[in-house]
Amino acid sequence: MAGPERTEDGRWIVVGGRRWRAEDPALEPDLAARLRSHLGRARAAVRGVGEAPAERRARDRVQLAKEGLGERGTAWWELPVAEREQRARDRLSRLDEAAPEAAASRGD
Repeated sequence: MAGPERTEDGRWIVVGGRRWRAEDPALEPDLAARLRSHLGRARAAVRGVGEAPAERRARDRVQLAKEGLGERGTAWWELPVAEREQRARDRLSRLDEAAPEAAASRGD
């Protein structure tokens, strides 16, 4: 599977005619996979909660995962690779603390 259409510079994906910031291509595959796992779980939590405080926590987790992947916050192409990696590792650490069940299900 080739994945979504990308702009020529690789910075954006195009879905349904709308442009979205692409994931940072410099992230280590394992790190990116762990962030995507947290993102999926957080999105599911947003859909599954009915109360405001739980929904806010789930949305905050979505934000952290997307920042770690480089899809939100300072654009990944504007940062040095080392800073991008540090941001991703920081967000992953914070996600593991916020959602320890996700880390435990992987055996971390």
